Amino acid sequence: MPYRFEIYKDKSDEFRFRFKAPNGQTMFSGGQGYSSKSSLKKSITSIQKNVADADIVEETTD
Repeated sequence: MPYRFEIYKDKSDEFRFRFKAPNGQTMFSGGQGYSSKSSLKKSITSIQKNVADADIVEETTD
């Protein structure tokens, strides 16, 4: 199984996503709910396009 975004509805009837690794474990999930599936899909598309350019910011002091 490849990496994937799973779209689902929460108890508040909002659309959300979780990103899963090939082993089935959730790596991260979207923090906010969306009232429409199309808005959620636009957010996922933005993540897919921009993640390669994301900075890594360490906030630890070790």
